[in-house]
Amino acid sequence: MVEEASAGDPQAARERIEALRTIPVLPTAPEIIELAEFLVLGGGLPTKARLDALHIACASYHQVDILLTWNCAHIANPARLPVMRGLCAARGYKLPEVVTPFALMELPQ
Repeated sequence: MVEEASAGDPQAARERIEALRTIPVLPTAPEIIELAEFLVLGGGLPTKARLDALHIACASYHQVDILLTWNCAHIANPARLPVMRGLCAARGYKLPEVVTPFALMELPQ
């Protein structure tokens, strides 16, 4: 989200925002908020990770193929992924392939 990229060191924030300029912002929908809440209530993510739940719900709703993240505490957490996958499926959505930048660099071309 743009707000997150804007936080922190001003120079680093400018660089992050510039890197994001060519990436389209996905529109929100009530279903995204509902799915995010379901991910938290269903135990896929802790309550303190509601913003992370929104990221996952938005990607699932918009049928994003790969969700790239540095967030290994909640989003790219191997222990949480099966739970999140099941919760998304229970609502008729598919959890995207969740990878870190390091894992993405290792995928065969």
